[in-house]
Amino acid sequence: MQKPFEGKKVLVTGGTGSLGQALVGHILSGIEGTPKSVTVLSRDEAKQHDMRLEYAGRSIATDEVIFESSRQYLCFIIGDVRDYDSVLRAAADADIIFAAAALKQVPSCEYFPWEACRTNIEGAENLVRAIAQHKLPVETVVGISTDKACKPVNVMGMTKAIQERIYIEGNLRAPQTRFVAARYGNVLASRGSVLPLFVNQIAAGGPVTVTTQDMTRFLLPLDAAVDTVIAALKFASPGETYIPQCSSARMIDLASTLIGDRDIEIALTGIRPGEKVHESLLSAEEAARTVAGTDGYYAMRSLLPELAELVVNPVLVGDYSSDKVLMTAEELQKFLAKWNIAIEKF
Repeated sequence: MQKPFEGKKVLVTGGTGSLGQALVGHILSGIEGTPKSVTVLSRDEAKQHDMRLEYAGRSIATDEVIFESSRQYLCFIIGDVRDYDSVLRAAADADIIFAAAALKQVPSCEYFPWEACRTNIEGAENLVRAIAQHKLPVETVVGISTDKACKPVNVMGMTKAIQERIYIEGNLRAPQTRFVAARYGNVLASRGSVLPLFVNQIAAGGPVTVTTQDMTRFLLPLDAAVDTVIAALKFASPGETYIPQCSSARMIDLASTLIGDRDIEIALTGIRPGEKVHESLLSAEEAARTVAGTDGYYAMRSLLPELAELVVNPVLVGDYSSDKVLMTAEELQKFLAKWNIAIEKF
């Protein structure tokens, strides 16, 4: 298969976030081809400045390719996906767009639901509208979703569920562009994830705060999240959502594993506003239209008949939920070791 970024102009909205920065680094690495340009759209000038400085300081042997690529191809636009003109300006010259801009902190979205709607829903609509109304020659848009969009009970999940539908429907409004999505669970060590919180609490001597004994979450390293997004770009058909086959863990087991033999207390605090005890990556209804994607992924087909493909022998029966694919304590230790995630790293 041709390398997807070769000679392409790539736009990453929310490119200063954890996933956005990881995506930018992956694109600049040249693994998937040399892009013509990589543009970051975000509203945070401080993070953009920090990102410039980070790349300017990467001229060491292992990062030489990324450093040189950033000097030649990387540029920044200050703007907001809530603003149609900002989106139109950024998208007008793009071949591939990764839509990573989001409000994703669950309690914040509960207390400021309209703000979540403006970013997660209106932002997606602005992108689809810009491409459709101006017939922009965008080849592919990859929307970045979350397990909280499956059977949502919180504002963040509800807005992301609608965002998924906006991108799916975008295939009908702008048929010259392929709109697909990537949906995954908690990204370890990303901004706002529980891992840095646990590590900081351990470094301070505790206590480590866990919501409940039973709470489980899907766990995905940042590199694996990037791989999921790239797999969706490469292989997803219009309207499909790519979902990784991944394991989960009890949050109390994660805390205990990180604490190790240290004499540090675990304190149960109760569920925060909008949280579930268990998350799902696929509902039973969605599983009925889900097939095996490329190795290690599920491909959820569109529910719109204009985009639907025949589903024979769906890969799952029932929900794909985080209480059903739990790692044992030993498996969790091996998982963290595999990805070099340990208290000493932070």
